[in-house]
Amino acid sequence: MSENQNLLAEQRRALILDEVRRRGGVRVNELTRRLGVSDMTVRRDLDALARQGVVEKVHGGAVPLVEASTHEPGFEAKSGLELTAKEDIARVAAELVAPGTAIALSGGTTTYALAHQLLDVPDLTVVTNSVRVADVFHSAQRLSGQRQGAATVVLTGGVRTPSDSLVGPVADQAIAALHFDVLFLGVHGISVEAGLSTPNLAEAETNRRLVQSARRVVVVADHTKWGTVGLSSFAALDQVDTLVTDAGLPAEARAEVSEHLRRLVVAGEPEDGTDI
Repeated sequence: MSENQNLLAEQRRALILDEVRRRGGVRVNELTRRLGVSDMTVRRDLDALARQGVVEKVHGGAVPLVEASTHEPGFEAKSGLELTAKEDIARVAAELVAPGTAIALSGGTTTYALAHQLLDVPDLTVVTNSVRVADVFHSAQRLSGQRQGAATVVLTGGVRTPSDSLVGPVADQAIAALHFDVLFLGVHGISVEAGLSTPNLAEAETNRRLVQSARRVVVVADHTKWGTVGLSSFAALDQVDTLVTDAGLPAEARAEVSEHLRRLVVAGEPEDGTDI
Protein backbone atom coordinates (compact mmCIF):
# COMPACT_ATOMS: atom_id res chain seq x y z
CA MET A 1 0.00 0.00 0.00
CA SER A 2 1.54 3.26 -1.10
CA GLU A 3 0.18 5.14 1.91
CA ASN A 4 2.38 2.95 4.11
CA GLN A 5 5.62 4.09 2.49
CA ASN A 6 6.20 6.81 5.06
CA LEU A 7 5.43 4.72 8.13
CA LEU A 8 7.94 4.90 10.94
CA ALA A 9 9.92 1.71 11.50
CA GLU A 10 8.10 1.15 14.80
CA GLN A 11 4.68 1.41 13.13
CA ARG A 12 5.74 -0.81 10.25
CA ARG A 13 7.03 -3.49 12.61
CA ALA A 14 3.81 -3.35 14.65
CA LEU A 15 1.84 -3.98 11.46
CA ILE A 16 4.12 -6.88 10.54
CA LEU A 17 3.82 -8.42 14.01
CA ASP A 18 0.01 -8.14 13.93
CA GLU A 19 -0.03 -9.82 10.52
CA VAL A 20 2.25 -12.65 11.71
CA ARG A 21 0.07 -13.30 14.75
CA ARG A 22 -3.21 -13.04 12.85
CA ARG A 23 -2.22 -15.28 9.94
CA GLY A 24 0.31 -17.54 11.65
CA GLY A 25 3.09 -16.43 9.31
CA VAL A 26 4.00 -14.03 6.50
CA ARG A 27 6.23 -14.01 3.44
CA VAL A 28 8.68 -11.23 2.62
CA ASN A 29 7.24 -10.64 -0.87
CA GLU A 30 3.73 -10.23 0.59
CA LEU A 31 4.97 -7.64 3.06
CA THR A 32 6.86 -5.65 0.43
CA ARG A 33 3.67 -5.36 -1.61
CA ARG A 34 1.48 -4.49 1.35
CA LEU A 35 3.84 -1.96 2.91
CA GLY A 36 5.27 -0.51 -0.30
CA VAL A 37 8.88 -0.90 0.85
CA SER A 38 11.88 -2.87 -0.35
CA ASP A 39 12.79 -6.47 0.43
CA MET A 40 15.79 -5.18 2.36
CA THR A 41 13.60 -2.99 4.58
CA VAL A 42 11.25 -5.87 5.36
CA ARG A 43 14.15 -8.20 6.15
CA ARG A 44 15.62 -5.58 8.52
CA ASP A 45 12.24 -5.32 10.23
CA LEU A 46 12.02 -9.10 10.60
CA ASP A 47 15.57 -9.17 11.99
CA ALA A 48 14.56 -6.55 14.59
CA LEU A 49 11.41 -8.47 15.57
CA ALA A 50 13.41 -11.70 15.82
CA ARG A 51 15.93 -10.00 18.14
CA GLN A 52 13.01 -8.89 20.34
CA GLY A 53 11.94 -12.52 20.56
CA VAL A 54 8.45 -12.14 19.06
CA VAL A 55 8.88 -13.83 15.67
CA GLU A 56 11.02 -16.60 14.24
CA LYS A 57 12.57 -16.05 10.83
CA VAL A 58 12.08 -18.86 8.34
CA HIS A 59 13.04 -19.19 4.68
CA GLY A 60 11.22 -16.42 2.83
CA GLY A 61 9.38 -14.95 5.79
CA ALA A 62 8.56 -15.29 9.49
CA VAL A 63 6.24 -17.18 11.86
CA PRO A 64 5.16 -16.44 15.45
CA LEU A 65 7.56 -17.49 18.16
CA VAL A 66 5.74 -19.95 20.38
CA GLU A 67 6.74 -19.11 23.94
CA ALA A 68 6.63 -21.43 26.90
CA SER A 69 4.30 -20.29 29.67
CA THR A 70 7.38 -19.85 31.87
CA HIS A 71 9.22 -17.57 29.43
CA GLU A 72 9.79 -14.13 30.97
CA PRO A 73 11.30 -11.52 28.64
CA GLY A 74 13.49 -8.84 30.19
CA PHE A 75 12.51 -5.18 30.50
CA GLU A 76 14.63 -4.06 27.54
CA ALA A 77 13.14 -6.71 25.25
CA LYS A 78 9.59 -5.72 26.16
CA SER A 79 10.24 -1.98 26.03
CA GLY A 80 10.69 -2.10 22.25
CA LEU A 81 7.25 -3.61 21.63
CA GLU A 82 4.01 -1.67 20.90
CA LEU A 83 5.60 1.65 21.88
CA THR A 84 2.89 3.85 20.41
CA ALA A 85 0.12 1.81 22.02
CA LYS A 86 1.80 1.98 25.42
CA GLU A 87 2.22 5.74 25.21
CA ASP A 88 -1.44 6.17 24.21
CA ILE A 89 -2.58 3.91 27.04
CA ALA A 90 -0.40 5.78 29.53
CA ARG A 91 -1.84 9.17 28.56
CA VAL A 92 -5.40 7.95 28.96
CA ALA A 93 -4.69 6.09 32.22
CA ALA A 94 -3.09 9.22 33.70
CA GLU A 95 -6.45 10.99 33.36
CA LEU A 96 -7.88 8.53 35.90
CA VAL A 97 -5.48 9.77 38.62
CA ALA A 98 -6.67 12.50 40.98
CA PRO A 99 -4.23 14.78 42.83
CA GLY A 100 -3.51 13.81 46.40
CA THR A 101 -4.37 10.12 46.05
CA ALA A 102 -2.40 7.04 46.99
CA ILE A 103 -1.77 4.85 43.96
CA ALA A 104 0.24 1.74 43.22
CA LEU A 105 2.12 0.98 40.01
CA SER A 106 3.21 -2.59 39.34
CA GLY A 107 6.23 -3.51 37.28
CA GLY A 108 6.09 -3.41 33.49
CA THR A 109 6.83 -1.24 30.49
CA THR A 110 3.30 0.19 30.28
CA THR A 111 3.31 1.27 33.93
CA TYR A 112 6.77 2.72 33.27
CA ALA A 113 5.25 4.85 30.49
CA LEU A 114 2.42 5.82 32.85
CA ALA A 115 4.88 6.96 35.51
CA HIS A 116 6.23 9.59 33.09
CA GLN A 117 2.70 10.90 32.57
CA LEU A 118 2.13 11.30 36.32
CA LEU A 119 5.10 13.52 37.13
CA ASP A 120 2.99 16.69 37.11
CA VAL A 121 0.09 15.31 39.14
CA PRO A 122 0.50 16.96 42.56
CA ASP A 123 0.74 15.32 45.98
CA LEU A 124 0.64 11.70 44.92
CA THR A 125 1.79 8.84 47.10
CA VAL A 126 3.14 6.17 44.77
CA VAL A 127 3.69 2.61 45.98
CA THR A 128 5.63 0.50 43.50
CA ASN A 129 7.56 -2.73 43.26
CA SER A 130 9.23 -1.54 40.05
CA VAL A 131 12.80 -0.27 40.15
CA ARG A 132 12.22 1.44 36.79
CA VAL A 133 9.05 3.22 37.92
CA ALA A 134 10.66 4.44 41.13
CA ASP A 135 13.61 5.77 39.14
CA VAL A 136 11.28 7.86 36.93
CA PHE A 137 10.10 9.82 39.97
CA HIS A 138 13.51 9.98 41.67
CA SER A 139 15.20 11.19 38.47
CA ALA A 140 12.59 13.91 38.01
CA GLN A 141 13.17 15.11 41.56
CA ARG A 142 16.93 15.16 41.09
CA LEU A 143 16.55 17.30 37.97
CA SER A 144 13.97 19.74 39.32
CA GLY A 145 14.81 19.72 43.01
CA GLN A 146 12.37 18.93 45.81
CA ARG A 147 9.48 20.89 44.33
CA GLN A 148 6.21 21.41 46.16
CA GLY A 149 3.66 18.71 45.36
CA ALA A 150 6.25 16.16 44.19
CA ALA A 151 5.21 12.54 44.60
CA THR A 152 6.14 10.55 47.68
CA VAL A 153 7.46 7.22 46.42
CA VAL A 154 7.41 3.99 48.43
CA LEU A 155 9.57 1.22 46.91
CA THR A 156 8.62 -2.15 48.36
CA GLY A 157 11.96 -3.94 48.33
CA GLY A 158 12.31 -7.59 47.36
CA VAL A 159 14.12 -9.80 44.85
CA ARG A 160 14.57 -8.40 41.35
CA THR A 161 13.00 -10.21 38.36
CA PRO A 162 14.16 -10.04 34.70
CA SER A 163 11.53 -7.34 34.15
CA ASP A 164 13.00 -5.26 37.01
CA SER A 165 10.11 -5.87 39.41
CA LEU A 166 10.73 -6.55 43.10
CA VAL A 167 8.98 -9.67 44.35
CA GLY A 168 9.09 -12.24 47.12
CA PRO A 169 8.34 -12.24 50.89
CA VAL A 170 9.82 -8.78 51.57
CA ALA A 171 7.71 -7.17 48.86
CA ASP A 172 4.63 -9.16 49.85
CA GLN A 173 4.88 -8.16 53.50
CA ALA A 174 5.36 -4.48 52.67
CA ILE A 175 2.37 -4.42 50.31
CA ALA A 176 0.09 -6.31 52.73
CA ALA A 177 0.48 -3.52 55.30
CA LEU A 178 -0.57 -0.78 52.84
CA HIS A 179 -3.84 0.41 51.34
CA PHE A 180 -4.08 2.47 48.16
CA ASP A 181 -6.88 4.07 46.21
CA VAL A 182 -6.01 2.74 42.76
CA LEU A 183 -3.67 0.03 41.48
CA PHE A 184 -2.38 0.37 37.92
CA LEU A 185 -1.36 -3.11 36.91
CA GLY A 186 0.71 -4.21 33.95
CA VAL A 187 0.23 -7.83 32.90
CA HIS A 188 2.03 -10.49 30.90
CA GLY A 189 -1.25 -12.00 29.75
CA ILE A 190 -5.01 -11.56 30.05
CA SER A 191 -7.77 -13.96 29.07
CA VAL A 192 -11.26 -14.98 30.12
CA GLU A 193 -10.16 -18.45 31.22
CA ALA A 194 -6.89 -17.63 33.00
CA GLY A 195 -7.64 -14.06 34.05
CA LEU A 196 -4.42 -12.12 34.69
CA SER A 197 -1.25 -14.19 34.53
CA THR A 198 2.53 -14.05 34.64
CA PRO A 199 5.32 -16.54 33.93
CA ASN A 200 6.97 -15.74 37.28
CA LEU A 201 5.54 -17.56 40.33
CA ALA A 202 6.94 -15.09 42.86
CA GLU A 203 5.63 -12.14 40.85
CA ALA A 204 2.19 -13.76 40.76
CA GLU A 205 2.06 -13.77 44.56
CA THR A 206 3.25 -10.16 44.79
CA ASN A 207 0.67 -9.07 42.21
CA ARG A 208 -1.97 -10.94 44.22
CA ARG A 209 -1.07 -8.82 47.26
CA LEU A 210 -1.23 -5.64 45.17
CA VAL A 211 -4.75 -6.50 44.01
CA GLN A 212 -5.86 -7.27 47.58
CA SER A 213 -4.54 -3.93 48.88
CA ALA A 214 -6.28 -1.76 46.26
CA ARG A 215 -9.74 -0.18 46.37
CA ARG A 216 -9.79 -0.11 42.55
CA VAL A 217 -7.79 -2.17 40.04
CA VAL A 218 -6.97 -0.71 36.61
CA VAL A 219 -5.19 -3.00 34.16
CA VAL A 220 -3.07 -1.21 31.54
CA ALA A 221 -2.36 -3.61 28.68
CA ASP A 222 -1.99 -3.30 24.92
CA HIS A 223 -4.02 -5.57 22.66
CA THR A 224 -1.21 -8.13 22.19
CA LYS A 225 -1.63 -9.22 25.83
CA TRP A 226 -5.14 -10.51 25.13
CA GLY A 227 -5.17 -14.29 24.85
CA THR A 228 -1.67 -14.70 26.30
CA VAL A 229 -1.45 -17.06 29.29
CA GLY A 230 1.52 -17.24 31.67
CA LEU A 231 2.37 -20.03 34.08
CA SER A 232 0.54 -18.58 37.09
CA SER A 233 -2.80 -16.76 37.34
CA PHE A 234 -3.08 -14.18 40.09
CA ALA A 235 -6.47 -12.52 39.56
CA ALA A 236 -9.75 -13.23 37.81
CA LEU A 237 -11.20 -10.72 35.37
CA ASP A 238 -14.05 -9.87 37.74
CA GLN A 239 -11.45 -8.55 40.22
CA VAL A 240 -10.54 -5.83 37.69
CA ASP A 241 -12.52 -2.59 37.63
CA THR A 242 -11.13 -1.06 34.42
CA LEU A 243 -9.10 -2.21 31.43
CA VAL A 244 -7.22 0.52 29.55
CA THR A 245 -6.07 -0.76 26.18
CA ASP A 246 -5.52 0.37 22.58
CA ALA A 247 -7.64 0.27 19.44
CA GLY A 248 -6.00 -2.96 18.27
CA LEU A 249 -8.15 -5.00 20.66
CA PRO A 250 -10.49 -6.97 18.34
CA ALA A 251 -14.28 -6.74 18.54
CA GLU A 252 -14.72 -10.27 19.88
CA ALA A 253 -12.29 -9.57 22.72
CA ARG A 254 -14.16 -6.36 23.58
CA ALA A 255 -17.39 -8.33 23.76
CA GLU A 256 -15.80 -10.82 26.15
CA VAL A 257 -14.36 -8.03 28.29
CA SER A 258 -17.81 -6.42 28.52
CA GLU A 259 -19.15 -9.53 30.24
CA HIS A 260 -16.61 -9.38 33.07
CA LEU A 261 -15.47 -5.77 33.67
CA ARG A 262 -17.39 -2.64 34.58
CA ARG A 263 -15.34 -0.37 32.35
CA LEU A 264 -13.36 -0.56 29.14
CA VAL A 265 -11.25 2.41 28.08
CA VAL A 266 -9.84 2.32 24.55
CA ALA A 267 -7.15 4.93 23.93
CA GLY A 268 -7.86 7.09 20.90
CA GLU A 269 -11.53 6.24 20.57
CA PRO A 270 -14.36 8.70 21.30
CA GLU A 271 -16.03 6.39 23.79
CA ASP A 272 -12.98 6.52 26.13
CA GLY A 273 -14.05 6.16 29.72
CA THR A 274 -17.59 4.87 29.10
CA ASP A 275 -18.92 2.18 31.39
CA ILE A 276 -19.83 -1.15 29.90
